[in-house]
Order: sequence, then structure tokens, then C-alpha cells
Amino acid sequence: MVRVPNVTRDDLVSAARNPLAFIAERWTPDPRTVRRAALAALVMAVVIVVTGGAVRLTGSGLGCPTWPKCTDDSLTATREMGVHGVIEFGNRMLTYVLCAAVGWAIIAARSQRPYRRDLTRLGWTQFWVVMGNAVLGGIVVLVGLNPYTVAAHFLLSTALIAVAAVMWHRTREGEGAPRPLVGTAVRQLVWILVGVTVLLIAVGTVVTGAGPHAGDSSEVERIPLNWETVTKLHAVLAWIVVTLTFALWFVLKAVDAPRDPLRRTRDLFLVLLAQGVIGYVQYFTDLPEVLVGAHMLGSCLVWIATLRVLLSLRERPADETDVPLLAQAERPVAAHG
Repeated sequence: MVRVPNVTRDDLVSAARNPLAFIAERWTPDPRTVRRAALAALVMAVVIVVTGGAVRLTGSGLGCPTWPKCTDDSLTATREMGVHGVIEFGNRMLTYVLCAAVGWAIIAARSQRPYRRDLTRLGWTQFWVVMGNAVLGGIVVLVGLNPYTVAAHFLLSTALIAVAAVMWHRTREGEGAPRPLVGTAVRQLVWILVGVTVLLIAVGTVVTGAGPHAGDSSEVERIPLNWETVTKLHAVLAWIVVTLTFALWFVLKAVDAPRDPLRRTRDLFLVLLAQGVIGYVQYFTDLPEVLVGAHMLGSCLVWIATLRVLLSLRERPADETDVPLLAQAERPVAAHG
């Protein structure tokens, strides 16, 4: 039989005062567990964007017509609300799954040894972004899917993906000062690439706000712009991002850059090509819902790939104070005769 540890009154008081510290004193995850927790938070950040897109593309944006309850009289969707209520309420429930994934990432980062303050802060940043976006999602419903609030909702989700991607990357690094792997000119080119990618995503939200998929079958306010004109601007920005990525790959080859930046740039180029194919096919086939959803997923992947290019331009070794400890841990034990 497994012996159940005695839990004293002091243990309960300690757990109530600071549950994270209480867990950290009793559990030390290995680095792989921390990486998996950070990856789970990133995956769920992408999933919530895709399922949010499914809500809009199925016309279920007002499936639950109020917030935080689904109706004035019910916390959950009712049978009379049909499939739209199920879809909208299901997406709301996924927010709790996202919170659980972020919570796991926070606990794993807080319990890691040696303690990584940077990872813990990134985990808490995700938590507060999720909370803020949940409130903004409620406002989106209360104002009847106003396209400007819908755009803000998506952009805040994009910010969440950025923080989650950075945390996932940082789990493979130390806490020391960053060391650049390429020259200043290359880093400036990549920052331009990041800036244009942000603009590309922002214009994409305008395309959504002006386009035909309003999110509900009722009359929903749209951004008063010609969506085809905005779509062409979106396409031009996409080609600029592709061109910058292609140029970056040649520059990295010319300066004999390390392998990782080259590999990340290649990955971004391939994701951009796939996203471009989906974008053009959906445009010339009158925006079928499945392809629009795939394009939203592609937007998340493009953003993650762009950030990985940026993060690959430097390395972070272990903090100098941790080097003796790491060396001691890696030193082989002498054999005794």
C-alpha cells in the first residue's frame, strides 16, 4: 500500500497563503516537463483562435446572446438555442482549458530548479492576457459583434501567442544575458520583417471586419470599406513579407550565419507559401468557410514562425551563477577501487 503523507495544520496554512511556493517545495519538474507545459499553453492559444474563427464562420457569434451567462436565465446553452448556442458556449468552455494550460505552465516554471523568474513572469503575463481577452470577448457579445471589438479580440489573442511562443523558446535557454549570433544589419532586417508581419495581421483583421463573414445571421455592423480593396492591400503586404524572408535567407547564407537562424527562416518561408496558396484559393472561390478557417490557423503559424526567426538570432547561456552548479552536476563520479 502507498503511504499517505501526514498533512499538518501548518502545511494547510502554508498552502493557503502561497500555493505556488507550497507546490515548489514538494515538486521539482525536469526541464522536459517545463518545455511541454509551455508548449501546451502555446498550442491552446492557437486552438482558441481557430475555434473562435469557427464560431464566426458558422454564424454562431451570438449563439449565446449575453455574457457572462449564455442567456439572461441560463449559464449554459439551452436546447432551444440549437447548434449555434452549443458552438458559442463550447468555445467559451475552451477558455477554461486554456487557463488550465497556462496554469500548468506557471506551476512548472515556478517549481523548476534553479528558479527561473523570467519564465514565471512570462507565464503570469499569459494569464493576465487571457483574463483581459475573456472580458473583451464578453464585450464583443454585448455590443453585437462590433467589428472593431472583434479585431481587438483577435489582436489580443495574437499577443497571447507571442508571449506563449517566447516562453516556449526560453525554456530551452539559460537566464544569462543574450549574445547576438548575427550582425546589427541582419537584426534590423528581421525587426522590419516582424513589423511588416504585425501590419499584415492587423490588415487581415480589417479584411475580416469588412468581409462577408459577419459572425451571425442577423444584421451585424461591418467596417465601411470595400473588402476586396483591403484584401488586395493584405496581399501586397504578404508579398512584402515573403520578399523580406527570401532576402533574409540570402543574407544569412552570405554572412555564413549559424544553422538555427537559417533553418527558422526556411521554415517561415515554407509556412508563408502554404498560407499564400490558401489565401489565393479562398479569394477566388468566394471565401468558403473551411479555407477561411485554415487561413486563420495559417496566420497563427506565420506569426509563430516569424517570432522564432527573431528569437534564433541570439543565444542565452546559463546564468554565470549557475555555471558551477551545472558543471558539478555534469562531472562524472570517480570510480572507487
